[in-house]
Amino acid sequence: MALTIGVDIGGTKIAAGVVDEDGHIVEHLLRPTPATDPERVAESIAEAVAELSEGREIEAVGLGAAGFVDETRSVVRFSPNLAWREEPLQKKVSTLVGLPVVVENDANAMAWGEARFGAGRGESHLVCVTVGTGIGGGIVLDGALFRGRWGMGAELGHMQVVPEGRLCGCGNLGCWEQYASGNALVAEARKIAEADPGRATVLLELAGGTPEGIEGKTVTEAARRGDEAALAAFSSMADWLAQGLCDLTAILDPGCFVLGGGVSTAADLWIDQVRAAYAANVTGRGHRPLPEIRLAELGASAGLVGAADLARIR
Repeated sequence: MALTIGVDIGGTKIAAGVVDEDGHIVEHLLRPTPATDPERVAESIAEAVAELSEGREIEAVGLGAAGFVDETRSVVRFSPNLAWREEPLQKKVSTLVGLPVVVENDANAMAWGEARFGAGRGESHLVCVTVGTGIGGGIVLDGALFRGRWGMGAELGHMQVVPEGRLCGCGNLGCWEQYASGNALVAEARKIAEADPGRATVLLELAGGTPEGIEGKTVTEAARRGDEAALAAFSSMADWLAQGLCDLTAILDPGCFVLGGGVSTAADLWIDQVRAAYAANVTGRGHRPLPEIRLAELGASAGLVGAADLARIR
């Protein structure tokens, strides 16, 4: 069976694995990311590939990179978490490993992994939304990964949903991820706890008594214990998430949405509300099929598996 290697390059760690044609990971390894040194990042990727290639016939390597990847799937134009600026990553790594290399945005790679082997199996039109610190995304249309003219499409978290709204890390105001992400969840919980501590007794207890001590895991634990403020923060996030899915439906008309990312580990606290709010507000409701809203299945391995498969079909 043909084998490829997928590499998911994050700001703190590099995850690499040998993947077969059915999306199964044969072997897997992790190593730290030397995020401030582009040369060392390429070398670390090559070292991981060399270790995984030992005793195997590897066809190609797929790299999932956090950042803007150009239309040729070779240059990382910009990355917010690594020192990549117009970085010729494909050429560097291919030279080092002696194999064909494809570079893809990490959220696109995750979406492809879920489309091929995860929650999106069998659906030719899907939108994958990763809800973590911010919001990422990937789009599959007619069975093909949609990348946009310049390779920078599907930056879903940066749809501007509130004019003159909250400042986003991208420099714009009112981006979707400022209202429907893990960071947004924490910000909302802190705001409620500061304005009305009586609604946040468990939340503040877990946070050491101050709103500033509230973190994502604090909000989740407090919500599971029935804290009113924590539950309200999840409710706000769910409504904003549903609103964004409605907007994406009006544009793309997908067959399903796949929701993943770190916040999805607490999906039992918000997924039902997202589905209900989406059904109540989507355009054409009552006169159109509603896409399923599914939870991702591949977890942290989705980007690695997707990158490996994209290398196979390069």
